[in-house]
Amino acid sequence: MSYSRGRGLQANVLSTFDTVVMAVAGSAPAYSLAATTAVLVGAVGLASPAALLYCAIPMLGIALAFSYLGRIDVNAGASYSWVGRTLHPFLGFLSGWALVISATIFMVAGSLPAGSMTLALFDDTLADNTALSTVVGAAWFLIMLCVVLGGARLTVRAQLIMSGVELVILALFAVLAFFHTDNARAFDWSWLGFSHFDGMAGFASGALIAAFYYWGWDVTSNLSEETRNSRRTTGLAGLIGVGIVFLLFEVFTIAVNVILSSKQIEENDANVLAVLGEEVWPGWGGKLLIVAVMLSTIATLETTLIQVTRSLFAMGRDRTMPSALGRVHRHWNTPWVAIVVVGSVALVMFIASNALGSVGDILSDAISAIGLQIAVYYGLAGLAVVVAYRKMLLKSPANFLFGGLWPLCGALFMFWVFVESLGELSNAAISIGIGGLAIGLIPMLWYWRQGSDYYRPAKLDASQAVETDYVPGEQDGHARVHEGLSTDF
Repeated sequence: MSYSRGRGLQANVLSTFDTVVMAVAGSAPAYSLAATTAVLVGAVGLASPAALLYCAIPMLGIALAFSYLGRIDVNAGASYSWVGRTLHPFLGFLSGWALVISATIFMVAGSLPAGSMTLALFDDTLADNTALSTVVGAAWFLIMLCVVLGGARLTVRAQLIMSGVELVILALFAVLAFFHTDNARAFDWSWLGFSHFDGMAGFASGALIAAFYYWGWDVTSNLSEETRNSRRTTGLAGLIGVGIVFLLFEVFTIAVNVILSSKQIEENDANVLAVLGEEVWPGWGGKLLIVAVMLSTIATLETTLIQVTRSLFAMGRDRTMPSALGRVHRHWNTPWVAIVVVGSVALVMFIASNALGSVGDILSDAISAIGLQIAVYYGLAGLAVVVAYRKMLLKSPANFLFGGLWPLCGALFMFWVFVESLGELSNAAISIGIGGLAIGLIPMLWYWRQGSDYYRPAKLDASQAVETDYVPGEQDGHARVHEGLSTDF
């Protein structure tokens, strides 16, 4: 296999449309609904639509933070670079590590449903077989691994097909659910208020789970070095992605609360959408929504692979992790060493997951653990943008609101959710979430002692930012993006 240590990722491959597709696929609407709705309803009951609503507002603040930071620092590591250059390199590494760990855990949390949904298309009883679901999920994971290895163009082509079919099916069922008359309960506007939460601790646990729903739109920032006009495009695509998935999440969560009974939701914790589909369209509905969830799950495996491998690539390039992770394949322009390492670790985790219990049990603990890690790196990014733009916040109302106040509120919300939810989570979820972050102290301190330049950063200051686009290059760290290379779409 040929590679070059000094090569960078291929610039200007993706367009605005491509990155919007990736943002929506990253949040995986059908998968998030199928895998997380039962967990969310179990935590907050009829307040589940409210949890999604009140998490969307600060999440938009974090999306604004990513948008503003992406304008002044184009880096595949995204928050890893931004936080390191504004707050502290240790916090920057922790931010990147939180993404790497959460994405790696997701390889199991996401691949199991991919396997079980595929099996459910043929026989519903097979979907509960954890061992068989693991094998089939691992097969899908390896296919996506090969697609990601093949480059950004191939990745987006596959994504367009999978996400396109998924969104068409979801739109169809959103309309069918609206006209469904045989309901378990009537819709009540109080579901969007605070009255159904069990105190602030209950609200925090719901918000932590809701954060997992939205997670993934920020894949656009990890693709910034491969995107045309990325200073504008990646942030805009992230904001559009959050808006689209918010609407889908609200519509289907309300539909689940209206159409399904509490018993149906509890008994189908890993397959809620299929039961909803069967209620709305008996015979075909369940199968079609299973197809949507399967495609969504496979699609988000791909975007998660993009996030974790681009983050590891940036870390390898900065020598805060083994430098081999920064190697790029000569033909495909992808960080092939990072891809192979992530694939190998994930496959070992697939095998280990068989000892953890049912698909539903694994999903519940993994989602909560990932939520803790998401809260850390999203919250740090929200603080980073305020520091980076501190000299410009009072120059215009837009800068103050969108580059300062809203992201800051988003960051404070994420940290509050993190602290408040600790008392509500299982020991397993806390061990996975906090333990995973703690492991990162080992490489962080090791490479700090080795003298990585990452730990002596040039401070990120929006008032001093260079206006022309660039990506980190081979020698000076600020090589210009060359023009050309149109996308396929």
